[in-house]
Parts: sequence; structure tokens; C-alpha cells
Amino acid sequence: MKFSAREDIEASIEDVFAALSEFETFERQAMRRGAEVQRVDDLQTPGVGASWRVAFTMRGRRRDMNLQLVRYDAPNEMGFTAKSPGMDAAFDVELLALSRTRTRMAVALELTPLNLASRLLVQSLKLAKSNLTKRYKQRVADYAKQLEERLKRSA
Repeated sequence: MKFSAREDIEASIEDVFAALSEFETFERQAMRRGAEVQRVDDLQTPGVGASWRVAFTMRGRRRDMNLQLVRYDAPNEMGFTAKSPGMDAAFDVELLALSRTRTRMAVALELTPLNLASRLLVQSLKLAKSNLTKRYKQRVADYAKQLEERLKRSA
């Protein structure tokens, strides 16, 4: 099952990529929402091989996941894989410079079930795909707007 969204941001591609590469910010946001996040690599700068152990509660059950940065092509794209006991996921962020001060961000998430329980979960998600796609696109749009405002403040 795949979700994707595109948003334009009023900032340079370099600034957007730098903001997306501030992984500590995402770690803090996840922890504020109740997730347990632990960085398990020892990289000093963002790059391929960065990895995290993440635990969170979804649908009343604790979920454990290993997240790894598998593609890092500054300032164009980042790709992550997430592995959990029942499901794999791929999360890709691609940036395209539309002008010196405008960047298009494309964000894609693909879920791959690995067992029967996960297949049933994905099937139930497919039944609500239009609603979930709408919510996904809205979340990406909200994030793009917040990112744009943060970059304008820091400029």
C-alpha cells in the first residue's frame, strides 16, 4: 500500500534539505507524541547508515521498529526503511528546485505486510484508503507550511 504527496515550499532546496536533515528535531517530536526513540548509530553527521530504534503504541498495541537511513543524496533525496516484526515500510523524500527560492517536496510511504495479521491491517487500511490519503496529504501540507514558516523566521 502506497501513499504519496507533493508540496511546494518557499525556500531554497539547500535550506529545505538542511531542515529535513535535522534528525534530532524529529526525534524530539516523536518523543513528545509518546514514542520511545533511541539513536543506535554513532555517526556525527547525517548520512547513510543513521539508524534508530523506535517503540510506540498504535491501535492499542506496542509496536517496535528499526528505522534506517538508506539513501542520502544532498540536496535531492533521502530514503528510509522501517522494519518491524510484521511489516516493512519505505519512506522517501525527494526535493526538486523549482527556482532559487522555491522547492517541491515529494513524500512517499509504502507499507509491505510480512505476515497474516499485517495483511489484515493493510486490507483494513485499503478500505479507508481515500480518507487516509486525504489525511496523509493534509499532514504533509501542514508540515510543509510549518517548515516554510520556520525557514522564513531563521532567514
